[in-house]
Amino acid sequence: MKLLMKEWKLCMHPTGYLMPLLAVLVLVPGYPYGVCCFFVGLAVFFICLTAREDHDAGYTLMLPVSRRDAVRGRILLCTALEAADLMLMGVFILIKNAIGSLPNPAGLDAGVALIGEGMIIFALFNRVFFPVYYKDIGKPGKAFVFAATAVFLWITLEIVATYTVPFCRDMLDQPDPRYMREKLLFTFVGLALFLAGTARGAQLGAKAFGAVDLSL
Repeated sequence: MKLLMKEWKLCMHPTGYLMPLLAVLVLVPGYPYGVCCFFVGLAVFFICLTAREDHDAGYTLMLPVSRRDAVRGRILLCTALEAADLMLMGVFILIKNAIGSLPNPAGLDAGVALIGEGMIIFALFNRVFFPVYYKDIGKPGKAFVFAATAVFLWITLEIVATYTVPFCRDMLDQPDPRYMREKLLFTFVGLALFLAGTARGAQLGAKAFGAVDLSL
């Protein structure tokens, strides 16, 4: 908890407050809603960039913490932003469905399945970004390019799947409360992938950071 507070006070970038609010784009008709999650990934990049410019790694490792704990602190802050984004998406999904939701031609409709989709996107981002980032904390842009590419490829596949894959087209991409059992199952799978992907990203990130020579 102390490392989380340190990350929030010293590394938090203004985009960390702004990007989760872009979950409001769920209210926009015909928008690829998975992109709302990408914006939070952009905030993660700016947080890591801020940490680089402030020489945060050197300061953090002067504290009585291990490198593994330093990695966990950063990832905990980033996953907190991701969780906030998912919760706001849920709020705006409820609002949109309350006022009347039209079918979305650019991917999944605003519904329960979209939350599961967001979790999968964050799982993919965390799994790719943090291991690459912690191999060279001086180049957060490189990690972001890899992670953003993976995310947009997934979003593209998701949009295509809503037209071509029967399970996505005929069940997930249907207005709530239709096929709620299938949608909830998909969301729980998304949660499992989010937890597993983030944990694996943290594990590989800590391993990579442990081999970095910060004296260079």
